[in-house]
Formats: sequence, structure tokens, C-alpha cells
Amino acid sequence: MDGAALIAGVDDEAAERFRAALERLWPPQDRVDPMDGKRRILGLAVSGGPDSLALLLLAATTHGDHIAVASVDHGLRPEAASEVALVGELCAALDVPFTALTTRLGPGNLQARAREARYEALLAWARAEDLAGLATAHHADDQAETLLMRLARGSGLSGLAGVRAQQMFDPDQSGVPIPLLRPLLDWRKAELEAIVAACGVTPARDPSNEQTRFDRVRVRDHLARHDWLEPEALATSAQHLAEAWRAIEWYAEIDWEEMVAREGEALTIRYNANAPRIIQIETVRRIVSELGGLVTRGEAGRAADRLWRGENASLGGVLAVPTVEPIAKVGVDMRVWRFTPEPPRRVH
Repeated sequence: MDGAALIAGVDDEAAERFRAALERLWPPQDRVDPMDGKRRILGLAVSGGPDSLALLLLAATTHGDHIAVASVDHGLRPEAASEVALVGELCAALDVPFTALTTRLGPGNLQARAREARYEALLAWARAEDLAGLATAHHADDQAETLLMRLARGSGLSGLAGVRAQQMFDPDQSGVPIPLLRPLLDWRKAELEAIVAACGVTPARDPSNEQTRFDRVRVRDHLARHDWLEPEALATSAQHLAEAWRAIEWYAEIDWEEMVAREGEALTIRYNANAPRIIQIETVRRIVSELGGLVTRGEAGRAADRLWRGENASLGGVLAVPTVEPIAKVGVDMRVWRFTPEPPRRVH
């Protein structure tokens, strides 16, 4: 396999389009370590499917000296090992560092478990290699499917924001977050498949992508049968929702800085709760986290509703008690919620 021949199928227009997309997320100044001047490397998650192979071919064309690749075998299909080997062969031809990762799944929803295990393995790899970030091949069709699935589930604004183009990734909060980049969100799946075909590569096909017992496959089939549902328009809506969510995060940070304070020996956190409910939810979650607990947005929302009605709330091992008090600096009475760790339960 010849590397130059492989990327010959990537035309100049596609290469420049990808270069511009990646540089918006990972600008040139981020590719050199400011401390020692060494080149920084971006990790690519490549499965052997058409989307991620297109990511590899585009990145090898435009940023070949700044990438490394990992491929994960979940142990679910006998073909997976050969698909990982295919990615390794392509990387060898392209002179791109490659790592094969393996993981095994615990109990629960198959696709959710596979996703969690894959990201755990990729995150560990990125940290071990001190990578500048991790890029995945999510595209506009993925974004459209995700938005419809979450609308059907009644998701809040955070969920409807869909797949983010860029976010800090540290799901277990166990170390330094890794930037997670999705430079292909403006690309259609058919465009990516065309790139792979033009490069003469035969991608792997995961049979689970055809199994209608999975929600995403049913949504994909629905989109294919209803041409009035335009994936690009849905993806654009998800982008607008993501911008709205960033505004919520910005407001929540101000709420935290201006309305939250520790009292006494720092075991009590006081919150002057005057923001809209969606901001309260973010602040309540952060307060509970500060006190060693962990709650979902749904749990935080239900607790905020109880507190707003003047009722105590218990969540994540934290007790919240509401009062109404005069706030000197603004000259008005305001709802004040105090959060403290719950005392240990007595065992009889």
C-alpha cells in the first residue's frame, strides 16, 4: 500500500475545506508546546468505517505530521480484529503512528456500553500519549439523527445542543480534561464515503448499523424515507441550540461567581437563588458537586422546584434548606438556599 497513492483521491477542494474546519477547532498555535517548542499531536479515533477512514485520509493529507491514530476492538464481532488491522495497515502506509486498543463491555444497553467503553479506552490512550486532543468523525447526518432522538426523549437544551464541535472531555473527572474535536460536522455522510471510494479504500461495514432494534437505525431509516426532513437543516438547528447552551453556561458561571458563597467552616454553601430555573439547575448541580455529591439535571431540577416552593430538598447526599432573607447589597428580599452534607443515617 502506497501512502501517496492513497491520499491522491483527496481533491484540493476537500483538503482545504477540512483544513479550515480543523484549524477553527485546533489553530496552528496550539500545535506547538509553548514550554519546550515540541510538536503536539492530535489523536484520531478511526474504526475502519467510511466516516472515520475519511477523517484519517483528510487529516493525513492536511496535517500528516501532527496526527496519531487509535482503533478500538470491543470484542463484539469476529471481524473487528481484521478491521483494526486494516486501519493499522493504512496508517503504516501513511506513516502515521497507530495504536490498537481492546476493551470489553459490562452489562447494560449494548450501544451505550460500547460507546462508553470506546471513549474510556481512547481517553486513556490520549492521556498516556500526552495528545493535544482527540478527533472523531461525527458528521451532519449523525447530528441530525441525534437531534431527532433527543427530541423524541424530551431532552432539555443541553441534550438538544447535540454533538458539540468542541468540548473538554473528562467523564470520570479523574484527570486533566482532553479537548474533543469534531471537524466533520458540516460534512454529509455521502461526501465522506465518496472520499474513501476515490482513494481506493474499501471500508468496513458494521452490521449493527442495519439493525432496526437500535433507535439510531430507526431514526436513520425515517430520515431516508422522508425527504422533507433535511439533515443539513437539522444539523444547523443543533448548532444554534449549541450556541444557546454556551450562553446558558456563561450565565451559570456568572451566577456561581456572584450568587454562591461558603459560610461558616465552608461546610455550608449559600445560594441567592434569583436566576431563571435553567440557571438554577446548573448552579445546584455545581454546589452538590462541590460538597462531594453527583446529581443529574433532572434531579437538580426537581430539587430546585421544591426549594422554590419553600420545601427542603435532599439530593446526592446533600441537604438543601430554603429561606427568604434581605440581601443588603441589592436592597431586596431574596430566596436563599443553604446546602450542607447530610449527616450519616442511623442504622438500628
